[in-house]
Amino acid sequence: MKRLLTAAVGIPVVLFAAFRLPGGWFLFATVALLEIAVLEYIRIGEHWAPGGTLKSMLVLVPTAALLLAGGLLPSELGDLDSALVWLAWLVILVGSGAVAISARAPLEQGTASLGLLAFGIPYFALPAASLYRLQVFDPWVLLLLLVIVWLGDSGAYYIGKTWGRLKLAPRVSPNKTWEGSAASLAAGLLAAAVWSYWRLGGVDGRILLLAGLVSIAAQIGDLVESLLKRGAGVKDSGQILPGHGGVLDRMDALLFAAPVMWLGVELLGEGRMLP
Repeated sequence: MKRLLTAAVGIPVVLFAAFRLPGGWFLFATVALLEIAVLEYIRIGEHWAPGGTLKSMLVLVPTAALLLAGGLLPSELGDLDSALVWLAWLVILVGSGAVAISARAPLEQGTASLGLLAFGIPYFALPAASLYRLQVFDPWVLLLLLVIVWLGDSGAYYIGKTWGRLKLAPRVSPNKTWEGSAASLAAGLLAAAVWSYWRLGGVDGRILLLAGLVSIAAQIGDLVESLLKRGAGVKDSGQILPGHGGVLDRMDALLFAAPVMWLGVELLGEGRMLP
């Protein structure tokens, strides 16, 4: 019941942000929400690097996200977009290394700190930038991404719980099954087919292919977060969302799915995604 109540409150808020907020405010709201997820990631990561090094992510993630948000623009800005992308990766790499080296944590934590920083910054910054670009491009395309992830998550949960027998990744997430994974993929494809017919007047196979890749990416994102939590010995990333755990628990699939969706939109071009 808590899971449904949280969704009943959260989904309208997300849809309002997607369709009503100007792009800049949407990016600000997205980064602010992800900062909570970053805090949860830091708490998980302190299992391996407890020296406080990871707290620098609270600054490095928003910085990289803002640079990437500008750098993922279409090519009409010329070389500026590429420069911003390279600057963002410079912040990620140099910032991660500088923090890990200068930290006062024991040297044996250095490798773990560097790895957690180098993975964690793009883990949050790239999805934030991708969500922003999708919202600016067309809120309906952002809605497609959200529906693929939401329906896929629900399909995997209920089908896997009811009929799941074959374990997908028992060491990482014992409750996930191949039946649930297939249901998640099917739900994503169905959502894309309905969206394509409704928005574009027909079912485009390339959009279905993109939806399938987004669904797979979402499931990998879910498993990656499970791997982090299981390695640290925690069940949930937080308790802020009743029935769902933490913000990272709720957004883990989206963190992998959003960049794949934006890349697909870029490759397909406006003509394939806009009516």
